[in-house]
Amino acid sequence: MPAFSFNDTLLLATIVFSVGLAGVLVRRNMVFMLMALDIMLNATALVFVAAGARWQDATGQVMFVLVLALAAVETAVGLAIIMCLHAHGRPTLDADTGNLLGGQGHG
Repeated sequence: MPAFSFNDTLLLATIVFSVGLAGVLVRRNMVFMLMALDIMLNATALVFVAAGARWQDATGQVMFVLVLALAAVETAVGLAIIMCLHAHGRPTLDADTGNLLGGQGHG
């Protein structure tokens, strides 16, 4: 018998996803936003594992590995973009200063 029921696991994944979503919506620091996105991806990976265990199918574990690979790539690319922006003179990691990415004005 599993330690947690399928509904308990879905509830836990919903709570974890909601915490990640709140982190993306509330925080303005891009590093914290990346961490919140990783939390959201971990919640979806938990749902895949729970569904695979529920229906005795290994596809959930395969999707878990794919979600983890996606999270690693998202983190690497996101941090590379943040470091590039910081190296080009962006003084802060605040996401609200994204209007500075416009380049030269028109006209």
